Amino acid sequence: MSIESDANSGSQSSPNSSETNSSAADGSQVVPSPPLTELQPEAGLSTRCVHSGERRQKSEGSITAPIFTASTYTFDSTESLMRFVNGNEQREEYGRYGTPNEKSVEAKLAALEGAEQAILYSSGMAAIVGLLMSKLSSGDEIVFFDQCYHRSREFCTKHLSRFGVVTRQVKTGDFDAMEAAINRNTKMLVSESPTNPHLTAVDLERFAAVGKANEVETLIDATLATPYNIRPVDFGVDYVLHSATKYLGGHNDLMAGVICGRKEQLESVRALRGILGSVNSSHNLYLLERGLKTFELRMQRHNENGQRIAEFLDAHPRVEKVYYPGLKSHPSHEIAASQMRGFGGLITFTIKDADWKQTAQVVDAAQIPRIAPSLGGVESLIEQPLVMSYYHCTPAEREQFGIADNMIRMACGIENAEDLIADLKQALAT
Repeated sequence: MSIESDANSGSQSSPNSSETNSSAADGSQVVPSPPLTELQPEAGLSTRCVHSGERRQKSEGSITAPIFTASTYTFDSTESLMRFVNGNEQREEYGRYGTPNEKSVEAKLAALEGAEQAILYSSGMAAIVGLLMSKLSSGDEIVFFDQCYHRSREFCTKHLSRFGVVTRQVKTGDFDAMEAAINRNTKMLVSESPTNPHLTAVDLERFAAVGKANEVETLIDATLATPYNIRPVDFGVDYVLHSATKYLGGHNDLMAGVICGRKEQLESVRALRGILGSVNSSHNLYLLERGLKTFELRMQRHNENGQRIAEFLDAHPRVEKVYYPGLKSHPSHEIAASQMRGFGGLITFTIKDADWKQTAQVVDAAQIPRIAPSLGGVESLIEQPLVMSYYHCTPAEREQFGIADNMIRMACGIENAEDLIADLKQALAT
């Protein structure tokens, strides 16, 4: 039985904050939930990061949320169970359907995204798989912009196709091609913004408008942007996806994913998640909630480091090209500047006149960033997409996806920009 989140898109006070026991239609007593922390609608982002979605007074007076490790939750009587079954008491029943830690973090994430509700998953991939599996049936079609995380593409083209779902890919940002690909079977439009790894920003207002004009739902993976830099819901997008493993968690120590949107549209998504069981552990959710407390502060540094390092690389004689939406030279800079607060910490660049081995030497020479996939943590990471993610692709496939042999992807952490720049300078001198 699905337990709904306490998230709301307006004031962060709970509808239960002043509720008293009352009688339901069947005569049983409605048991109110403890009140949430009340915040003013104009509360700042860090204030919402710290307090939204949390009970004002927690168990045993703890200032932080306790970690609930229970897999099942008991009822003290049949009367109590009946209140729950009839929807008159909001509480937990079984861990696959929700936990107190999950409920709190979902409400916080919904508040940050400006959405009615959020649903947490065990990873970002579990989140997109859960959404698409709940919304698509055999014979349905989806339209993807072609710059995207390779595992998202793989799931749609290799696995959804086995169940009769057709995926059509069009050039990123080409809305005429997107509209031309839509037909009566199309159920969803999918894009990232910015995209991975080329950092292309998509015109979200136009993206949402195309969906509405054709009565097709829209999904934006905003992992690289985060709710700090852009909120797709504000542009009319139906669903927003985040790999919370990245900037939202922020410390390279957890895996989680989240889908945000309207409550009514997410009911079937939550119901299927309860069947599939792609839920997260309470320990991970505790880490995610703790990471969110410093989300705004971390994003300010990620944005600052990303911009400064992109400008350094753009001026370096050994760098051929820099992909970063904060640079005026980036093809989608104007779109990004018009709708984003900042441009994040991910930078992709290519080394001039270098083959893949010479490019690898630059990666190996860097001393501060660690060689690893992922992004969004406090530690800087660096990788060569050819080797890390596309090694088993053919040269033709890599060319199709825009993955060059001399390409490097760097995820700037929160170290001092001066140190990162000095380190890159010596690595490029290799």
